[in-house]
Amino acid sequence: MFRRYLPLLALLAACHGAPAERPDTLVDLATVQSGPRVQADELDGAIRQQPGNTGLLARRATLRLAAGQPTAALHDVEAALAIDDQDGDLYFLQARALRALGRLTQALAAARRAADTGFNAPELPLLEGETNLAARQYEAALASLDRTLRLDPDQPAALFYKGLAYAATADTVQALDYLQAARARDPRQPEILHQLAFLLNAYRLPDEAATYAAQGLRLDSTSGALHYDYGRQLELLGRPDSALRYYRRALALDTTQYRADYRLALAASTYGRRPVAIIAHLQRALRRNPRLPQARQLLAEALEEQRRLPEALHQYRLLVLENPTNQHWTYKVWKISALVQASLPDSLRTAPRIYYRRAAPVARPQPVAPLHPLPLR
Repeated sequence: MFRRYLPLLALLAACHGAPAERPDTLVDLATVQSGPRVQADELDGAIRQQPGNTGLLARRATLRLAAGQPTAALHDVEAALAIDDQDGDLYFLQARALRALGRLTQALAAARRAADTGFNAPELPLLEGETNLAARQYEAALASLDRTLRLDPDQPAALFYKGLAYAATADTVQALDYLQAARARDPRQPEILHQLAFLLNAYRLPDEAATYAAQGLRLDSTSGALHYDYGRQLELLGRPDSALRYYRRALALDTTQYRADYRLALAASTYGRRPVAIIAHLQRALRRNPRLPQARQLLAEALEEQRRLPEALHQYRLLVLENPTNQHWTYKVWKISALVQASLPDSLRTAPRIYYRRAAPVARPQPVAPLHPLPLR
């Protein structure tokens, strides 16, 4: 009789014996480790077991480069080359690591060795072209980039770097043509849009520059360079107040935007004013580009107004070195140098101090005694 209820009883027993359900919890993504650095670390055990496996060493070096660890990547590549010095891929990887470390001459040498050992991918002349461009060897850069484009005519990076090389040699028409070609092949690359906007601003074409700067900001709203570009076109269009807001935003996002420092300092020093705020702007700008027009003069005058005389003297001396025939800066060096010396204690003065003492009183000659008459004979 109870046999037909056995399945039901078993189901009820299972329900009562099962643990209570727990609510689903989301994984905290901030605690999940991933990315090239973690993947590189995961190869450590395999490499310890197979220290002579150049493929594993090359794989870890590639991941280290992607993780922004070029020194560790170079160590792995050199370990692999010690095992196999005829692998062109390893020399190319070595060239990439050396380029990331800023060792340009060694990077070019490694790239040549890669070519000698049979590596012939388009990435090799592209790397050579970009490295020569960084070394300001523009003719060599253009030759390497031309080789890249013969292998891959639609390579946007090669077109972009050619545009930069022509811009550096003041060939504006060619520069714009190649940058436009790079943009046509990679329209969502903010760096290409930045270079177009910057170049058009430099040649006083703010309306065209605004189009590219706005497109770039829609793609990357955290780019300090694009904020500077947009601010510069506003300044050229006669909207300086709006431009200053973009310059400040550019510096908040990227302190290396020295042109924004420079423009803010120029704006603050209008009508002959030299507020203390411009000192920090000019110091940062001059560290990046010592040849900015009027920047050193403004800095020297601002430091002098703030009575920071030793610092002002240093800037005036640099102005004399840059303008040896300028009598005004020579006079400023003499004047500020004297003030600095006068403010130092005797033991720290480098120039001799002349003490003026009152001359000793000169004894007045006694009046001549009257002659006694000679006795009569």
